[in-house]
Amino acid sequence: MAAARRHEVAFTLNGAPARVEVEPRTLLTDALRHGLGMTGTHVGCEHGVCGACTVAIDGMPARACLTLAVAVEGCEVRTVEGLAPEPGRLGVLQAAFRRHHALQCGFCTAGILMSLDAYLRGRPQATRAELTEVIGGHLCRCTGYAPIIAAAVEAAALLRGEPIEETPSHA
Repeated sequence: MAAARRHEVAFTLNGAPARVEVEPRTLLTDALRHGLGMTGTHVGCEHGVCGACTVAIDGMPARACLTLAVAVEGCEVRTVEGLAPEPGRLGVLQAAFRRHHALQCGFCTAGILMSLDAYLRGRPQATRAELTEVIGGHLCRCTGYAPIIAAAVEAAALLRGEPIEETPSHA
Protein backbone atom coordinates (compact mmCIF):
# COMPACT_ATOMS: atom_id res chain seq x y z
CA MET A 1 0.00 0.00 0.00
CA ALA A 2 1.55 3.25 -1.10
CA ALA A 3 1.54 5.91 1.61
CA ALA A 4 1.40 8.76 -0.89
CA ARG A 5 -1.79 7.63 -2.61
CA ARG A 6 -5.41 7.27 -1.56
CA HIS A 7 -7.10 3.88 -1.36
CA GLU A 8 -10.73 2.93 -1.62
CA VAL A 9 -12.00 0.96 1.35
CA ALA A 10 -15.20 -1.03 0.89
CA PHE A 11 -17.17 -2.34 3.85
CA THR A 12 -20.70 -2.61 5.21
CA LEU A 13 -21.82 0.37 7.28
CA ASN A 14 -24.98 0.03 9.34
CA GLY A 15 -26.20 -2.71 7.04
CA ALA A 16 -25.53 -0.95 3.73
CA PRO A 17 -22.53 -1.10 1.38
CA ALA A 18 -20.10 1.77 1.91
CA ARG A 19 -16.98 2.99 0.16
CA VAL A 20 -14.60 5.71 1.21
CA GLU A 21 -11.33 6.90 -0.28
CA VAL A 22 -8.61 7.41 2.33
CA GLU A 23 -4.89 7.74 2.81
CA PRO A 24 -3.38 4.66 4.50
CA ARG A 25 -2.87 6.66 7.72
CA THR A 26 -6.50 7.85 7.96
CA LEU A 27 -8.19 6.86 11.19
CA LEU A 28 -11.62 5.27 11.10
CA THR A 29 -13.03 8.21 13.09
CA ASP A 30 -12.00 10.59 10.32
CA ALA A 31 -13.23 8.32 7.52
CA LEU A 32 -16.61 7.93 9.23
CA ARG A 33 -17.08 11.57 10.19
CA HIS A 34 -15.51 13.40 7.26
CA GLY A 35 -15.66 10.83 4.49
CA LEU A 36 -19.11 9.38 5.17
CA GLY A 37 -20.89 11.96 7.32
CA MET A 38 -21.38 9.64 10.31
CA THR A 39 -20.92 12.35 12.92
CA GLY A 40 -22.39 10.29 15.77
CA THR A 41 -18.94 8.77 16.24
CA HIS A 42 -17.27 11.35 18.45
CA VAL A 43 -13.59 12.14 18.70
CA GLY A 44 -12.57 12.71 22.30
CA CYS A 45 -9.14 11.89 23.61
CA GLU A 46 -7.75 10.42 20.36
CA HIS A 47 -5.82 7.88 22.49
CA GLY A 48 -8.46 5.16 22.99
CA VAL A 49 -9.04 6.10 26.62
CA CYS A 50 -12.38 7.94 26.73
CA GLY A 51 -14.49 5.59 24.59
CA ALA A 52 -16.43 8.32 22.78
CA CYS A 53 -15.39 6.92 19.40
CA THR A 54 -16.51 3.33 20.04
CA VAL A 55 -18.07 1.54 17.08
CA ALA A 56 -18.75 -2.13 16.41
CA ILE A 57 -16.51 -3.89 13.90
CA ASP A 58 -17.78 -7.34 13.00
CA GLY A 59 -19.92 -7.20 16.15
CA MET A 60 -17.10 -6.32 18.54
CA PRO A 61 -16.63 -2.90 20.15
CA ALA A 62 -13.57 -1.06 18.85
CA ARG A 63 -12.08 2.37 19.35
CA ALA A 64 -12.35 4.07 15.97
CA CYS A 65 -9.62 6.56 16.97
CA LEU A 66 -7.14 3.66 17.18
CA THR A 67 -8.30 1.86 14.03
CA LEU A 68 -6.98 2.66 10.59
CA ALA A 69 -9.78 2.99 8.06
CA VAL A 70 -8.05 0.58 5.69
CA ALA A 71 -8.33 -2.11 8.39
CA VAL A 72 -12.12 -2.34 7.98
CA GLU A 73 -11.95 -3.46 4.35
CA GLY A 74 -14.65 -6.13 3.96
CA CYS A 75 -15.85 -5.72 7.56
CA GLU A 76 -19.26 -4.98 9.03
CA VAL A 77 -19.09 -1.61 10.81
CA ARG A 78 -21.91 -0.33 12.98
CA THR A 79 -22.10 3.20 14.35
CA VAL A 80 -24.59 4.79 16.73
CA GLU A 81 -26.61 5.83 13.67
CA GLY A 82 -27.23 2.12 13.07
CA LEU A 83 -28.95 1.55 16.43
CA ALA A 84 -32.28 3.06 15.39
CA PRO A 85 -34.58 0.47 13.80
CA GLU A 86 -35.82 3.09 11.33
CA PRO A 87 -35.62 6.87 10.90
CA GLY A 88 -37.50 8.67 13.66
CA ARG A 89 -37.57 5.67 16.03
CA LEU A 90 -35.18 4.94 18.87
CA GLY A 91 -33.65 1.56 19.53
CA VAL A 92 -34.24 -0.20 22.87
CA LEU A 93 -31.06 1.16 24.46
CA GLN A 94 -31.58 4.66 23.11
CA ALA A 95 -35.15 4.76 24.43
CA ALA A 96 -34.01 3.53 27.86
CA PHE A 97 -31.33 6.25 27.93
CA ARG A 98 -34.01 8.81 27.16
CA ARG A 99 -36.38 7.52 29.86
CA HIS A 100 -33.64 7.50 32.50
CA HIS A 101 -32.08 10.83 31.49
CA ALA A 102 -28.83 8.92 30.99
CA LEU A 103 -27.15 11.70 29.07
CA GLN A 104 -26.49 15.31 29.66
CA CYS A 105 -24.02 16.82 27.22
CA GLY A 106 -24.24 13.60 25.16
CA PHE A 107 -20.61 13.51 24.09
CA CYS A 108 -19.89 10.08 25.61
CA THR A 109 -23.31 8.62 24.86
CA ALA A 110 -22.69 7.19 21.40
CA GLY A 111 -19.67 5.21 22.52
CA ILE A 112 -21.40 3.91 25.63
CA LEU A 113 -24.43 2.87 23.59
CA MET A 114 -22.21 0.99 21.15
CA SER A 115 -20.39 -0.93 23.90
CA LEU A 116 -23.65 -1.80 25.66
CA ASP A 117 -25.33 -2.81 22.39
CA ALA A 118 -22.49 -5.16 21.48
CA TYR A 119 -22.52 -6.71 24.94
CA LEU A 120 -26.29 -7.10 25.20
CA ARG A 121 -26.51 -8.69 21.75
CA GLY A 122 -24.53 -11.60 23.12
CA ARG A 123 -25.72 -11.44 26.74
CA PRO A 124 -29.23 -10.04 27.19
CA GLN A 125 -29.22 -11.72 30.62
CA ALA A 126 -26.38 -9.42 31.74
CA THR A 127 -26.36 -8.40 35.38
CA ARG A 128 -26.02 -4.88 36.79
CA ALA A 129 -22.42 -5.72 37.76
CA GLU A 130 -21.58 -6.88 34.24
CA LEU A 131 -23.12 -3.79 32.67
CA THR A 132 -21.22 -1.59 35.10
CA GLU A 133 -18.01 -3.29 34.00
CA VAL A 134 -18.88 -2.82 30.32
CA ILE A 135 -19.13 0.94 30.68
CA GLY A 136 -16.02 1.04 32.86
CA GLY A 137 -13.97 1.84 29.76
CA HIS A 138 -15.93 5.03 29.08
CA LEU A 139 -15.45 8.45 30.57
CA CYS A 140 -18.51 10.56 31.31
CA ARG A 141 -18.09 13.91 33.00
CA CYS A 142 -21.78 14.74 33.43
CA THR A 143 -24.06 11.92 34.57
CA GLY A 144 -22.35 10.23 37.49
CA TYR A 145 -23.07 6.93 35.68
CA ALA A 146 -26.10 5.94 37.83
CA PRO A 147 -28.72 6.78 35.17
CA ILE A 148 -26.59 5.06 32.51
CA ILE A 149 -26.54 1.85 34.55
CA ALA A 150 -30.28 2.12 35.26
CA ALA A 151 -30.97 2.53 31.53
CA ALA A 152 -28.71 -0.41 30.64
CA VAL A 153 -30.40 -2.66 33.22
CA GLU A 154 -33.83 -1.67 31.88
CA ALA A 155 -32.77 -2.28 28.27
CA ALA A 156 -31.43 -5.73 29.20
CA ALA A 157 -34.77 -6.58 30.85
CA LEU A 158 -36.67 -5.41 27.76
CA LEU A 159 -34.43 -7.46 25.49
CA ARG A 160 -35.22 -10.51 27.65
CA GLY A 161 -38.93 -9.75 27.25
CA GLU A 162 -39.45 -8.81 30.90
CA PRO A 163 -41.86 -6.07 31.95
CA ILE A 164 -40.39 -2.86 33.32
CA GLU A 165 -41.71 -0.38 35.86
CA GLU A 166 -43.45 2.61 34.34
CA THR A 167 -41.58 5.28 36.31
CA PRO A 168 -37.81 4.87 35.96
CA SER A 169 -35.67 5.32 39.01
CA HIS A 170 -32.79 7.76 38.79
CA ALA A 171 -30.53 5.87 41.18
